[in-house]
Amino acid sequence: MVKKSSQSVKINRSTVDQVVSWAGLCIAVGLVLAAIALAWTHTFIHGQVSDQLSSQKIFFPEKDSAAFKALDTGDQEAIEPFAGQQLATGAGAEVFANHYIAAHIQSIGGGKTYSELSNISRENPDDKAAAAKVDTVFKGETLRGTLLNAYAFDTMAFVAQLASYGAAILAAILFFLSFLGFRHAKKVSK
Repeated sequence: MVKKSSQSVKINRSTVDQVVSWAGLCIAVGLVLAAIALAWTHTFIHGQVSDQLSSQKIFFPEKDSAAFKALDTGDQEAIEPFAGQQLATGAGAEVFANHYIAAHIQSIGGGKTYSELSNISRENPDDKAAAAKVDTVFKGETLRGTLLNAYAFDTMAFVAQLASYGAAILAAILFFLSFLGFRHAKKVSK
């Protein structure tokens, strides 16, 4: 049989306040470090995406150009905010990939995918036009995939930026609560 102890444990309120406040302070410091790391992550990734895209010297078609007017209305509306600008952002990469390159791929391939065109070309190995379509669509899809990766990375950079703001705000709240806890611990001990 287990005997129950009749002794009660007294907990000093000041000690509890100090322990909780120190824990909050340590977590706040960790959140500050996380906010700094996330902010750096955002800056690094966003900078890399911008630098890599800018170095390719890709420009959206001007609004009054034949290339712009050849697109369907939905693609024109998507591209219009970027018309004439250099491609240098993840958001721009997504629009260029999905509303400019994709439109050209659809036109070149007659609505068929790379895989479908490749199958047709393999069935007709002497058809130079089919082989040229396969080659062009493959290159277009590769560029499109690369641009969509840039968009994905820039989106991750944006999420890291938001997370850094959240970590900084939580750190500030915990610093304030820790300050209040230490102040309360002093009042209780008196």
